[in-house]
Amino acid sequence: MDVPLWLALIVVGWLGVKLIRPPWWLIAVLLLGGYLLADSLLSPVIDTAVK
Repeated sequence: MDVPLWLALIVVGWLGVKLIRPPWWLIAVLLLGGYLLADSLLSPVIDTAVK
């Protein structure tokens, strides 16, 4: 069964919010930080670390 990455991320994120109940500002900081890191000079380093 092939699940698209975006669907898996939405499901995992939804479960994390429902089960752990982090504050909304923390979720916003993580999303914005991830978005900014993906477009920064560190993106090649992150890419090699993830692979």
